[in-house]
Amino acid sequence: MLRVCLLLAILAASLPAQAADALEELRASFTIRGKPVPPEVFGDFGDAMMSDNRPVVVGIDATAAIDSNRYADPIKRNGAWVEQVKPQNTGIFGAETESYQFVGHTANGLLVLLTSWSGGGTGVFYTLHVVDAAWTNAFDEDGSRSRRLVLTTVRTYILGDRWQGGVTISGNAVRIETTSSRGGHGVSPVTIDAQRP
Repeated sequence: MLRVCLLLAILAASLPAQAADALEELRASFTIRGKPVPPEVFGDFGDAMMSDNRPVVVGIDATAAIDSNRYADPIKRNGAWVEQVKPQNTGIFGAETESYQFVGHTANGLLVLLTSWSGGGTGVFYTLHVVDAAWTNAFDEDGSRSRRLVLTTVRTYILGDRWQGGVTISGNAVRIETTSSRGGHGVSPVTIDAQRP
């Protein structure tokens, strides 16, 4: 009995370390257990619903999103970009596609990503997302305690159709250099402050 109690104590002590490791991995590479976060998460964060000027969905459980039915479309890497295509939603010029490029994290731990969304037409719409990630406590359906690694959108910055440019992070400042865009905020360099609300 003492051995069982000791084993349970060791396992319980290792849980926070595993949780911290998953959060650290997410901040380092935007992956969990080596799997990329599904790009379609950003469709739910507003990329695929441009008719709303503010995102309606602002939080998603990243651990549940990976290998979920909701985000089951194939994921592939395309250079620095992670891409997900909805083959069932095909337009004149191709299928609906959501992609992201993980830029990195700010000094205060916020995550910065460039995203692009196309509904299958000629437009490819780019957005800069500043996202927070944190563990929260919850209950499963059976009432047992569980933990969620929740992504929360903190700020979005619309870059425009067929945007080209670069994004860099310095401390908690995110600098956007735009070389061309159809829409968005024009081509002047912009620095946004990525602070926690």
